[in-house]
Amino acid sequence: MPALIPNPLRQAIIERAQHRCEYCHKPQIGFYPHEVDHVIAVKHGGATTLENLAFACFQCNRYKGSDLASIDPQTNLITPLLNPRRQRWHTHFRMEDARIIPLTPEARATVALLQLNDSTRIQERRVLQVQD
Repeated sequence: MPALIPNPLRQAIIERAQHRCEYCHKPQIGFYPHEVDHVIAVKHGGATTLENLAFACFQCNRYKGSDLASIDPQTNLITPLLNPRRQRWHTHFRMEDARIIPLTPEARATVALLQLNDSTRIQERRVLQVQD
């Protein structure tokens, strides 16, 4: 059963994220609403606190699920995913013509698992003119 996120906590998360996904930077517009994601899933001992919650678009949240790590496609090593509570997006990624360029092993694993550069997601970012 999903953890209930009280409205004041939900609003604080949305405002901290500036109304955009903390993984792909997609603004909160479109058919599917953004969701609150447990960075460390409850089943892994993650708490329902501001320090463990991120604002995620539908696609990023579905691809991430309860995963904490994935395979870095460059090294084939198990690598932690980006933790938006402990790591800065701009340290790990840059945006280039609506494509998210990974700069670190964590970023490569995150881009691969969340399919951030799938052609439909790139096109959506172009249409929405997503900025980093």
